[in-house]
Amino acid sequence: MRRKASLILLALAVFFAALSPLLRWYAFPRLAKIPAGQYQDMVLEAKDATLMNNAMQVEKVSKVTIVQTLKGNVEASEKIEKTLGRDVVVWDGLSYAQGPDGQQVAYIPERYIFDAHTQEPIHATGEMVDGDPVKREGLEFKWPFLTEKRDYEYFDAQTRTSSPIHYKGTQDFRGLEVYYFEQTIPWTQVKWPKKLPIAGVTPEQLARTGTTRWYTTVRKFWVEPVTGAPVYGEEIHREELRGGTLLGDRDKVTAFAGHVKMREDYIEHTVDLVKSNRTLVLLMTSYLPWGFATLGVLLLALSLYLEARGRRPDEPEPATDSEPEPVTA
Repeated sequence: MRRKASLILLALAVFFAALSPLLRWYAFPRLAKIPAGQYQDMVLEAKDATLMNNAMQVEKVSKVTIVQTLKGNVEASEKIEKTLGRDVVVWDGLSYAQGPDGQQVAYIPERYIFDAHTQEPIHATGEMVDGDPVKREGLEFKWPFLTEKRDYEYFDAQTRTSSPIHYKGTQDFRGLEVYYFEQTIPWTQVKWPKKLPIAGVTPEQLARTGTTRWYTTVRKFWVEPVTGAPVYGEEIHREELRGGTLLGDRDKVTAFAGHVKMREDYIEHTVDLVKSNRTLVLLMTSYLPWGFATLGVLLLALSLYLEARGRRPDEPEPATDSEPEPVTA
């Protein structure tokens, strides 16, 4: 009976020992993915910002509000999946900025297409920024699961180019261990937005004046490495108009300058959401694999113990006194 039990325990030990690396290295890369229909929004603010109004005058304003939305386009992702044979996410994004009076400052739509598992960009029809076809390289919006302590390529929607975003160290952010990344975009000439805040004025009309639009930013992200989700972000953002007849006798004018930060209520919501998702990822990458490996070792030890007990020789039976045989003459 002991031998039968030890064989059963040995089989279970082998099963859990094999399941541990299988879950971590085979199941996790295939099961962990971004949902195709995910929707998220974020509100950022630049307080005490510098802004150019519609009369081309530069003024200090109490606050500029930026609303960013990312909406999963399930229909578009399914169409691309049929062609490529892989899990794809299509995010239709919109970055909308408004001044303290509610007037539009910026309106930039995007379509971002990427692999649901690795977050690597996928080049397919419809990939764009503000209606212009683009070919992204590197990340945008989200880092991969199990983010590493290294530099990544990060796409900048204003310049339509990618450049390194540098790992700057590990920090604690509201009880979470996060990786801090920073990217600097030097002064670069960028396109006029398709949708301008001045009614009746088109980008083509502005281009004919010879006035150009320039932009620079320092982009900062605090990323939770297990989920690859940014829990907080900032930008030190500046835009200028330079040259041409639009500015009159001025060589350049600040169109916008501000330190953009995530609003407090969205920080709290994001941290809570990331903590919840972090537990799910750790179940597949750490808790369950290590738990199964430990259970396999314990079952193996118990199996060997029972096997050893089963092979121990039986105790000798106690000797019994025999009655003397009668003596015959």
